[in-house]
Amino acid sequence: MFTLFTITFIAAAAAVPCPHIVSRSGWGARAARHVSHLSHQPVKYAFIHHGESGSCSSASSCAAIVRSYQNYHMDTHGWSDIGYSFLVGEDGNAYEGRGWDAVGAHTQGYNSVGLGFCMIGNFNSHVPNSAALNTVKSLIACGVSMGKISSSYVLRGHRDMGSTDCPGQALYNLIRTWPHY
Repeated sequence: MFTLFTITFIAAAAAVPCPHIVSRSGWGARAARHVSHLSHQPVKYAFIHHGESGSCSSASSCAAIVRSYQNYHMDTHGWSDIGYSFLVGEDGNAYEGRGWDAVGAHTQGYNSVGLGFCMIGNFNSHVPNSAALNTVKSLIACGVSMGKISSSYVLRGHRDMGSTDCPGQALYNLIRTWPHY
């Protein structure tokens, strides 16, 4: 039996469309060595990162960069998988990393209470294009609507939680103007 609250919640959730998410198989992910699931959702934090790499503007070039991130995380750091929950390219696509339900390796000390969103590229001197910015905002809103991210979430740049220049100065200046920061 549905209550008015349930119907309102379903209607609100349906009102926020998720951006296009390229699945792990769609970008050619390696299998994770181990997956730990988040013990509590919705999570409190949404963390913005940048990959400090070249940018990409096509699905094929973005997928290649995402694969390189995964290789670096697994082969150099020895992590069980790519560190980020999702990655966003300037092609306007979101790329599934560890996804909505797995503990990431993106923000030391906060991986079990937040999701990590990596903007593909280097954003020290410029911000991502509007396609990428709209996608990351839509992705976070989608997570809220699905109950994966708290509606009262706290948005932070990676540098807010540790000693790093991530997500790049230009992007960091921008996200500090967004709601929930």
